[in-house]
Amino acid sequence: MGQSALKTRGGIVDMDESRQVYVIGGGPAGLAAAAELGRQGLPPVVLERGEQVGTSWRAGYDRLRLHTVRGLSGLPGFGIPRAAGRWPSRDAVVDYLERYRARHEVEVRGRTEVERIAAAEPQAGDGNRWVIHTTAGERLPARSVVVATGHAHTPYVPDWPGLESYTGQLRHAREYRNPVPYAGLDVLVAGVGNSGSEIAADLGEGGARRVWIAVRTPPQIVRRDLAGWPAHATGILVSRLPAALVDPVARLQRRLSIPDLTPYGIPVPEDGLLSRVRRAGEVPLQDVGFVAAVRGGKVTPVAAVTGFAGDKVLLADGSAIVAQAVIAATGYRRGLEKMAGHLGVLDQSGMPKVHGGPPAAPGLFFLGYTVSLRGMLRDIAAEARRVAPAVARDYQSGPR
Repeated sequence: MGQSALKTRGGIVDMDESRQVYVIGGGPAGLAAAAELGRQGLPPVVLERGEQVGTSWRAGYDRLRLHTVRGLSGLPGFGIPRAAGRWPSRDAVVDYLERYRARHEVEVRGRTEVERIAAAEPQAGDGNRWVIHTTAGERLPARSVVVATGHAHTPYVPDWPGLESYTGQLRHAREYRNPVPYAGLDVLVAGVGNSGSEIAADLGEGGARRVWIAVRTPPQIVRRDLAGWPAHATGILVSRLPAALVDPVARLQRRLSIPDLTPYGIPVPEDGLLSRVRRAGEVPLQDVGFVAAVRGGKVTPVAAVTGFAGDKVLLADGSAIVAQAVIAATGYRRGLEKMAGHLGVLDQSGMPKVHGGPPAAPGLFFLGYTVSLRGMLRDIAAEARRVAPAVARDYQSGPR
């Protein structure tokens, strides 16, 4: 592959000449993949939809922190600096990603959103198997493509009945930064995952008049650490064990370490902690103030949202509340259907059928879609170390 004319803009490198290896996504997964591909002698260009690397992390709320321990969470070849602390903040993670890009001299092309990956027309000698179509109308020929856009790609808001009639403010959790705009307001947070619980606690502590949190499925809750021992370390130790062994122990640990929230409207789940991770891809809620906020009356659990009617939010138990603002902490979609759904590489839920190692199709790889108790960055690091050699082997195979 020849040298490219490069132009740097705000830490992002623009490519004037196409390359044969591309990584789609400039978050942790994309950067780890690019660094490991560089070790294999296949330095790629990373296509990033945002201005800079780490778009999803930059969009996080102010109090967001990494829920996994710094020392157990680094990407390949360069760990998170000690100065970031045990639980790195949003800004510390963004700084780490920028340092990681510079450390490994990863080429990133910003403001480049991929719309579609299509099979290339066979042409003798060019070796290209794919054409990457961008929203700007570009067509980038490629021999190998690694898709690493992550789980938190496309904010999801349910199509609640009557939503168009709602007279209050409705925002997805991606748009929430801090409680200042909500001072003195009655706010409902829909969704009791890690983001929803932290946002609700933030609002309760930050001046909102009333804060409700709508609970559809009672969460699995763990202490972030217990007597100095992090839940993340336990998750690594038990992540590969049978759920039949882990679930009862997790249930006992919850009973001993988490107050019973049933009187407040959050019963103990009937399923097991590890069973839920494997069945639904849902990690436990790490308590960093939510339990105290509920018990202290700063956050009031209510039934799940079923619809809207004017200024009212309708709930599954038949009741309704008047909320001046609703924050939908209702998760994300991977957003891969338009990009790759026509290639037969996704399952019915939109998840890559093959990811984190071998190719899903010749020259096409997916990385960063695993959910486990080991932690996102740790899983990404392990997958990048598997994917890069697989890309190198695949790159050398087949017609050129």
